[in-house]
Amino acid sequence: MAQPDREFAFSPADFERVRALIYKHAGISLSPVKQDMVYSRLARRLRARGDRTFAEYLDRAEREPDEWETFVNSLTTNLTSFFREAHHFDILAERLKKHAGRGPVRIWCSAASTGEEPYSLAITACEAFNTMTPPVQIVATDIDTNVLATAGKGVYGLDRVDRLSRERMQRFFLKGTGTQAGLARVRPELQRLIEFKRINLLDTHWSLQGPFDYMFCRNVMIYFDKPTQHTILKRFVPLLKSDGLLFAGHSESFLHAADLFRSLGRTVYERTDARDR
Repeated sequence: MAQPDREFAFSPADFERVRALIYKHAGISLSPVKQDMVYSRLARRLRARGDRTFAEYLDRAEREPDEWETFVNSLTTNLTSFFREAHHFDILAERLKKHAGRGPVRIWCSAASTGEEPYSLAITACEAFNTMTPPVQIVATDIDTNVLATAGKGVYGLDRVDRLSRERMQRFFLKGTGTQAGLARVRPELQRLIEFKRINLLDTHWSLQGPFDYMFCRNVMIYFDKPTQHTILKRFVPLLKSDGLLFAGHSESFLHAADLFRSLGRTVYERTDARDR
Protein backbone atom coordinates (compact mmCIF):
# COMPACT_ATOMS: atom_id res chain seq x y z
CA MET A 1 0.00 0.00 0.00
CA ALA A 2 1.12 3.56 -0.68
CA GLN A 3 2.40 5.44 2.34
CA PRO A 4 0.20 8.45 3.18
CA ASP A 5 3.12 10.87 3.48
CA ARG A 6 4.34 10.16 -0.05
CA GLU A 7 3.69 12.65 -2.83
CA PHE A 8 2.98 9.85 -5.33
CA ALA A 9 1.31 6.50 -4.88
CA PHE A 10 3.90 3.72 -5.21
CA SER A 11 2.37 0.27 -5.19
CA PRO A 12 4.12 -3.12 -4.97
CA ALA A 13 3.20 -3.55 -8.65
CA ASP A 14 5.00 -0.31 -9.52
CA PHE A 15 8.11 -1.48 -7.70
CA GLU A 16 8.01 -4.89 -9.38
CA ARG A 17 7.77 -3.20 -12.76
CA VAL A 18 10.81 -1.08 -11.97
CA ARG A 19 12.70 -4.18 -10.82
CA ALA A 20 11.81 -6.04 -14.01
CA LEU A 21 12.82 -3.17 -16.28
CA ILE A 22 16.20 -2.47 -14.66
CA TYR A 23 17.00 -6.19 -14.53
CA LYS A 24 16.09 -6.77 -18.17
CA HIS A 25 18.02 -3.82 -19.54
CA ALA A 26 20.90 -3.37 -17.07
CA GLY A 27 21.12 -6.70 -15.27
CA ILE A 28 20.73 -5.00 -11.89
CA SER A 29 18.92 -7.10 -9.28
CA LEU A 30 17.10 -4.74 -6.94
CA SER A 31 16.34 -6.31 -3.58
CA PRO A 32 13.01 -5.63 -1.88
CA VAL A 33 14.75 -3.44 0.70
CA LYS A 34 15.54 -0.95 -2.08
CA GLN A 35 11.90 0.11 -2.45
CA ASP A 36 12.31 3.41 -0.57
CA MET A 37 15.47 4.22 -2.51
CA VAL A 38 13.69 3.58 -5.81
CA TYR A 39 10.77 5.78 -4.80
CA SER A 40 13.04 8.62 -3.71
CA ARG A 41 15.09 8.65 -6.90
CA LEU A 42 12.24 8.21 -9.37
CA ALA A 43 9.82 10.57 -7.62
CA ARG A 44 12.17 13.37 -8.69
CA ARG A 45 11.64 12.35 -12.30
CA LEU A 46 7.86 12.23 -11.96
CA ARG A 47 7.98 15.71 -10.52
CA ALA A 48 10.33 16.98 -13.25
CA ARG A 49 8.26 15.51 -16.09
CA GLY A 50 4.85 16.34 -14.64
CA ASP A 51 3.70 12.73 -14.48
CA ARG A 52 0.98 11.91 -11.95
CA THR A 53 1.65 8.21 -11.43
CA PHE A 54 4.55 5.79 -11.61
CA ALA A 55 2.75 3.86 -14.34
CA GLU A 56 2.56 7.05 -16.42
CA TYR A 57 6.25 7.79 -15.85
CA LEU A 58 7.41 4.25 -16.62
CA ASP A 59 5.40 4.29 -19.84
CA ARG A 60 7.24 7.49 -20.73
CA ALA A 61 10.63 6.00 -19.87
CA GLU A 62 10.00 3.01 -22.13
CA ARG A 63 8.78 5.29 -24.91
CA GLU A 64 11.41 8.05 -24.81
CA PRO A 65 15.10 7.09 -25.19
CA ASP A 66 16.37 10.18 -23.36
CA GLU A 67 14.14 9.54 -20.37
CA TRP A 68 15.09 5.87 -20.39
CA GLU A 69 18.73 6.87 -20.07
CA THR A 70 17.82 9.13 -17.14
CA PHE A 71 15.81 6.30 -15.57
CA VAL A 72 18.84 3.99 -15.66
CA ASN A 73 21.15 6.74 -14.40
CA SER A 74 18.78 7.42 -11.50
CA LEU A 75 18.94 3.83 -10.28
CA THR A 76 22.68 3.35 -10.70
CA THR A 77 24.65 3.58 -7.47
CA ASN A 78 28.03 5.28 -7.88
CA LEU A 79 30.15 5.10 -4.74
CA THR A 80 33.84 5.56 -5.37
CA SER A 81 36.99 7.29 -4.19
CA PHE A 82 40.62 7.69 -5.18
CA PHE A 83 42.68 4.55 -4.49
CA ARG A 84 39.75 2.66 -3.02
CA GLU A 85 40.94 -0.81 -1.93
CA ALA A 86 44.51 0.45 -2.16
CA HIS A 87 46.19 -2.97 -2.19
CA HIS A 88 44.99 -3.49 -5.78
CA PHE A 89 46.98 -0.48 -6.93
CA ASP A 90 50.05 -1.74 -5.08
CA ILE A 91 49.77 -5.05 -6.93
CA LEU A 92 49.29 -3.25 -10.24
CA ALA A 93 52.30 -1.02 -9.60
CA GLU A 94 54.57 -4.00 -8.96
CA ARG A 95 53.40 -5.66 -12.16
CA LEU A 96 53.87 -2.48 -14.20
CA LYS A 97 57.43 -2.03 -12.96
CA LYS A 98 58.24 -5.45 -14.39
CA HIS A 99 56.55 -4.60 -17.67
CA ALA A 100 59.09 -2.01 -18.82
CA GLY A 101 60.17 -2.46 -22.42
CA ARG A 102 57.44 -4.96 -23.27
CA GLY A 103 55.19 -2.64 -25.24
CA PRO A 104 52.05 -0.72 -24.29
CA VAL A 105 49.93 -1.84 -21.34
CA ARG A 106 46.16 -1.89 -21.81
CA ILE A 107 43.75 -1.62 -18.88
CA TRP A 108 39.95 -1.77 -18.85
CA CYS A 109 38.15 -0.10 -15.97
CA SER A 110 34.59 -1.37 -16.43
CA ALA A 111 32.93 0.76 -13.73
CA ALA A 112 34.47 4.19 -14.14
CA SER A 113 31.78 6.06 -12.19
CA THR A 114 32.87 9.68 -11.68
CA GLY A 115 36.47 8.91 -12.63
CA GLU A 116 38.32 8.39 -9.35
CA GLU A 117 39.22 4.77 -10.19
CA PRO A 118 40.57 5.32 -13.73
CA TYR A 119 42.52 8.38 -12.61
CA SER A 120 43.96 6.30 -9.76
CA LEU A 121 45.05 3.78 -12.38
CA ALA A 122 46.66 6.55 -14.43
CA ILE A 123 48.50 7.90 -11.37
CA THR A 124 49.72 4.39 -10.55
CA ALA A 125 51.06 4.01 -14.09
CA CYS A 126 52.86 7.37 -13.98
CA GLU A 127 54.49 6.47 -10.68
CA ALA A 128 55.45 2.95 -11.77
CA PHE A 129 57.14 4.18 -14.96
CA ASN A 130 58.31 7.44 -13.35
CA THR A 131 56.94 9.56 -16.20
CA MET A 132 53.79 11.51 -16.99
CA THR A 133 53.67 9.71 -20.35
CA PRO A 134 53.77 6.01 -19.43
CA PRO A 135 53.12 3.38 -22.13
CA VAL A 136 49.64 2.73 -20.77
CA GLN A 137 46.21 2.94 -22.39
CA ILE A 138 43.16 2.95 -20.10
CA VAL A 139 39.62 2.38 -21.34
CA ALA A 140 37.13 3.52 -18.70
CA THR A 141 33.48 2.61 -19.15
CA ASP A 142 30.20 2.90 -17.29
CA ILE A 143 26.49 2.54 -17.99
CA ASP A 144 25.74 5.97 -16.47
CA THR A 145 26.29 8.84 -18.89
CA ASN A 146 26.06 11.46 -16.15
CA VAL A 147 28.99 10.11 -14.16
CA LEU A 148 31.02 9.64 -17.35
CA ALA A 149 30.56 13.33 -18.12
CA THR A 150 31.90 14.17 -14.67
CA ALA A 151 34.79 11.76 -15.12
CA GLY A 152 35.75 13.28 -18.45
CA LYS A 153 36.02 16.75 -16.92
CA GLY A 154 38.31 15.50 -14.15
CA VAL A 155 37.30 18.25 -11.71
CA TYR A 156 36.71 17.39 -8.05
CA GLY A 157 35.97 19.16 -4.81
CA LEU A 158 38.92 19.26 -2.46
CA ASP A 159 37.01 16.98 -0.10
CA ARG A 160 37.27 14.25 -2.77
CA VAL A 161 41.06 14.44 -2.89
CA ASP A 162 41.90 15.29 0.72
CA ARG A 163 43.22 11.79 1.46
CA LEU A 164 45.83 11.97 -1.27
CA SER A 165 49.39 12.77 -0.26
CA ARG A 166 50.76 16.26 -0.80
CA GLU A 167 53.22 14.82 -3.31
CA ARG A 168 50.44 13.30 -5.40
CA MET A 169 48.39 16.49 -5.24
CA GLN A 170 51.32 18.56 -6.47
CA ARG A 171 52.29 16.15 -9.21
CA PHE A 172 48.91 15.15 -10.59
CA PHE A 173 46.41 17.93 -9.82
CA LEU A 174 45.93 21.63 -10.42
CA LYS A 175 44.22 23.55 -7.61
CA GLY A 176 41.57 26.03 -8.63
CA THR A 177 41.73 29.72 -7.79
CA GLY A 178 39.20 32.54 -7.90
CA THR A 179 35.82 31.20 -9.00
CA GLN A 180 37.37 27.71 -9.09
CA ALA A 181 38.59 27.84 -5.51
CA GLY A 182 37.79 24.67 -3.59
CA LEU A 183 38.22 22.54 -6.70
CA ALA A 184 41.05 20.47 -8.13
CA ARG A 185 41.51 19.33 -11.74
CA VAL A 186 43.53 16.32 -12.81
CA ARG A 187 46.43 17.27 -15.04
CA PRO A 188 45.92 16.93 -18.81
CA GLU A 189 48.63 14.27 -18.95
CA LEU A 190 46.41 11.94 -16.91
CA GLN A 191 43.37 12.66 -19.04
CA ARG A 192 45.29 11.76 -22.18
CA LEU A 193 45.89 8.25 -20.82
CA ILE A 194 42.15 7.52 -20.52
CA GLU A 195 39.36 6.99 -23.03
CA PHE A 196 35.90 7.29 -21.47
CA LYS A 197 32.94 5.59 -23.12
CA ARG A 198 29.52 4.21 -22.25
CA ILE A 199 29.15 0.44 -22.10
CA ASN A 200 26.31 -1.59 -20.66
CA LEU A 201 27.75 -4.94 -19.59
CA LEU A 202 24.49 -6.59 -20.67
CA ASP A 203 24.71 -5.34 -24.25
CA THR A 204 25.32 -8.05 -26.83
CA HIS A 205 28.18 -6.00 -28.30
CA TRP A 206 30.83 -4.06 -26.41
CA SER A 207 32.53 -1.28 -28.35
CA LEU A 208 36.04 -2.07 -27.21
CA GLN A 209 38.93 -4.07 -28.55
CA GLY A 210 40.86 -6.59 -26.47
CA PRO A 211 43.02 -8.06 -25.25
CA PHE A 212 43.76 -6.24 -21.99
CA ASP A 213 46.63 -6.79 -19.59
CA TYR A 214 44.49 -5.84 -16.59
CA MET A 215 40.77 -5.56 -16.03
CA PHE A 216 39.16 -3.78 -13.09
CA CYS A 217 35.58 -4.84 -12.47
CA ARG A 218 35.13 -3.82 -8.86
CA ASN A 219 31.90 -3.49 -6.91
CA VAL A 220 29.83 -4.11 -10.03
CA MET A 221 28.99 -7.79 -9.88
CA ILE A 222 27.23 -7.34 -6.52
CA TYR A 223 24.33 -5.82 -8.47
CA PHE A 224 23.94 -8.91 -10.71
CA ASP A 225 22.62 -12.35 -9.87
CA LYS A 226 24.95 -15.35 -10.23
CA PRO A 227 23.82 -16.44 -13.72
CA THR A 228 24.28 -12.90 -15.04
CA GLN A 229 27.69 -12.69 -13.38
CA HIS A 230 28.78 -15.92 -15.04
CA THR A 231 27.61 -14.71 -18.44
CA ILE A 232 29.60 -11.49 -18.12
CA LEU A 233 32.69 -13.22 -16.78
CA LYS A 234 32.59 -15.66 -19.69
CA ARG A 235 32.75 -12.70 -22.05
CA PHE A 236 35.68 -11.29 -20.06
CA VAL A 237 37.89 -14.33 -20.67
CA PRO A 238 38.86 -13.68 -24.31
CA LEU A 239 39.36 -9.99 -23.56
CA LEU A 240 42.00 -10.68 -20.89
CA LYS A 241 45.49 -11.76 -21.85
CA SER A 242 46.48 -15.25 -20.75
CA ASP A 243 48.83 -13.75 -18.13
CA GLY A 244 46.54 -10.85 -17.24
CA LEU A 245 44.77 -10.07 -13.97
CA LEU A 246 41.14 -9.36 -13.13
CA PHE A 247 40.48 -7.25 -10.03
CA ALA A 248 37.17 -7.58 -8.16
CA GLY A 249 35.59 -5.66 -5.30
CA HIS A 250 36.28 -6.54 -1.67
CA SER A 251 32.80 -8.07 -1.18
CA GLU A 252 32.76 -10.01 -4.44
CA SER A 253 33.69 -13.63 -5.06
CA PHE A 254 33.85 -15.50 -8.35
CA LEU A 255 33.98 -19.00 -6.89
CA HIS A 256 30.84 -19.85 -8.86
CA ALA A 257 32.86 -19.15 -12.03
CA ALA A 258 35.84 -21.37 -11.21
CA ASP A 259 35.67 -22.73 -14.76
CA LEU A 260 36.59 -19.23 -15.96
CA PHE A 261 38.73 -17.54 -13.28
CA ARG A 262 40.76 -18.72 -10.31
CA SER A 263 41.61 -16.67 -7.26
CA LEU A 264 45.12 -15.44 -6.52
CA GLY A 265 43.95 -14.02 -3.20
CA ARG A 266 42.85 -10.54 -2.09
CA THR A 267 40.10 -10.38 -4.77
CA VAL A 268 42.58 -10.76 -7.62
CA TYR A 269 41.91 -13.36 -10.31
CA GLU A 270 43.57 -14.90 -13.32
CA ARG A 271 42.10 -16.93 -16.13
CA THR A 272 41.63 -20.57 -15.14
CA ASP A 273 43.38 -21.59 -18.36
CA ALA A 274 46.34 -19.26 -17.67
CA ARG A 275 49.71 -20.89 -17.99
CA ASP A 276 51.44 -21.79 -14.74
CA ARG A 277 53.72 -19.07 -13.43
